[in-house]
Amino acid sequence: MKSNRWAYSLSGLFVFAFTGMWSFNHFSFNSTHTVGQEIDSLNGVVVFYNGGVDNVSGRNLTANGYNLGLKYQCVEFVKRYYYEHLKHEMPDSYGHAIDFFDKSLADGQKNKRRALTQYANPSQTKPKVDDLVVLSGTVANKYGHVAIISDVMENEVEIIQQNPGPFGKSRERFLLENSNGKWRIDNKRILGWLRKE
Repeated sequence: MKSNRWAYSLSGLFVFAFTGMWSFNHFSFNSTHTVGQEIDSLNGVVVFYNGGVDNVSGRNLTANGYNLGLKYQCVEFVKRYYYEHLKHEMPDSYGHAIDFFDKSLADGQKNKRRALTQYANPSQTKPKVDDLVVLSGTVANKYGHVAIISDVMENEVEIIQQNPGPFGKSRERFLLENSNGKWRIDNKRILGWLRKE
């Protein structure tokens, strides 16, 4: 009898956790914005509100058919930013956020899939404005996250992002440290940054 109660308790806990995680990724906790609403911009490239993390509003393609990504995901913003502001098309226009960082490359090598130079966190090269930052996944989001560096100060970097999650904001700041000649953005999830050279 005790083992049945234990099994029911575990089953209930699993259903509760799954429902909570699904709700976290699918529902908006911000009633002041609507999906597709402009909430920020950098160099004329707009950040749109997405609602829940997994919300998808179709695919965004340019007039010539270049894939910018799923509206209004984080990948769509960074690729649209690189396309509109930096006039850059990536050879591989598909993939999740975490796929933008190639762990097999050494610091400063060319990421051929993205046609960008890749720097690890930490790196001998200081991050700069317009760099594309790649963050690892989490339990709630295995696909990772990408953002654009919007400002670099002496001891801090600011990023701008689309679809940061139900409680996230379009701008976020992290400490920037230099130790033994290497620059490190103080966030364990940041794998590194990519740059158009």
